[in-house]
Amino acid sequence: MLRPLLPRPRPLAFSASLAPAHALIPRARARALSTTQWDVPPVQLSYDVHDPPAVTGKGCMVIAHGLLGSKANWRGLARRFAKELGVPVYTLDMRNHGRSPHAAPHTYAAMAGDVARFVRDHALRDVHLLGHSMGGKTMMALALNAGLNAPVKSLVSVDIAPTNAPIEPQYAGYLRGMREIEAARVGKEEAEAMLVPYEADAAVRQFLLTNAVMAGHVCFRVAIDTLAAATDGLGTFPYAVGEAAWDGPTLFLRGSRSDYVLDECLPDARRYLPRLRVETLDAGHWVHAERQRETGDAVVEFVKGAMGE
Repeated sequence: MLRPLLPRPRPLAFSASLAPAHALIPRARARALSTTQWDVPPVQLSYDVHDPPAVTGKGCMVIAHGLLGSKANWRGLARRFAKELGVPVYTLDMRNHGRSPHAAPHTYAAMAGDVARFVRDHALRDVHLLGHSMGGKTMMALALNAGLNAPVKSLVSVDIAPTNAPIEPQYAGYLRGMREIEAARVGKEEAEAMLVPYEADAAVRQFLLTNAVMAGHVCFRVAIDTLAAATDGLGTFPYAVGEAAWDGPTLFLRGSRSDYVLDECLPDARRYLPRLRVETLDAGHWVHAERQRETGDAVVEFVKGAMGE
């Protein structure tokens, strides 16, 4: 749930395009950064697994949610993916979210390391990665790291690109509101009222309150202080253009009414991910919520194609 401060794109009709035909960058060129940002102990992520009625496909799918989301956001689509792809589908709570541990730093390198540990701990192979927003950048960072990406078969990024752009300031406001709610020791009705100055849309307030638990009063599962300190960094991407590339099948699924994946960013995105395919749905940033059926159709078709390679 990250929104970069970029100009709005012109309206786009539903479309699908393939990356330009050019020589693919060999997997060997993908490399980890030569900095200490990857030297972060990974945490053990909470997850749900959705098993298929029968295993008819190859590999598995691993899904990462966006900022202030949780694994529950993808429950419905995960069940469909498991059924139609014939593989287990794992939905994760990212660090500092849901039932996963709270740990600093909250960076894409750290989150990619967490997902890599999950893959390793569960001995997963032929992994189809899918992530929305913050989760999408995490999955791209994992695919671009040659030390971690051996099990990765395909990549789907939902409405996020590998860009550096500041996120909108309301996220700091959401976290400030959550902190105030915990300090006030109120119930859920009062908690929603306290979020009104930070978010006018009742649906967004209800989404934020999916992070709430009652312990005599409203508390939040998310690590408020850690995320507040990390919001500026979540607009960045851990690789510079030209520093790493991954030549596996990749799908960007973007919303036509969203500012996250503009046409202008696609040339650089294809330098990271030369086999990039782009599909655009009539939606905002929450593509999978606004166009659930179409999202499912696009992802199933893409992953089935990747399984056949």
